[in-house]
Amino acid sequence: MDMLRFHLFTIGWAWVSDYGSSEDPDMFPTLYAYSPYHNLTDGVDYPAIMVTTADHDDRVVPGHSFKYAARIQAAHAGADPVIIRIETKAGHGGGKPTSKIIEEVADEWAFLWDQLGMK
Repeated sequence: MDMLRFHLFTIGWAWVSDYGSSEDPDMFPTLYAYSPYHNLTDGVDYPAIMVTTADHDDRVVPGHSFKYAARIQAAHAGADPVIIRIETKAGHGGGKPTSKIIEEVADEWAFLWDQLGMK
């Protein structure tokens, strides 16, 4: 979510060949332009959002999701919910037990149905 700092955490350094590095002055403007975190604007009525993460994800550091969720909650001017779902005792998804998959999908559907006003 933070394309300017992704390479500083866990395995993020390995993605520099794919995404580039904000430490390179030539790449910085491009990374900044599409970084979800850096493109949030105060006072915007954002739609309902559910950010998802896992507490042991070593590929997409949960801190990025925490930071993004906090920033969008602070920037959000509307009434729609902005929430974060944190899967505990889980990583990037590989080897996730069926029970956790069912819980995650159920939460996603519940959020969607709620936002669509479905009963």
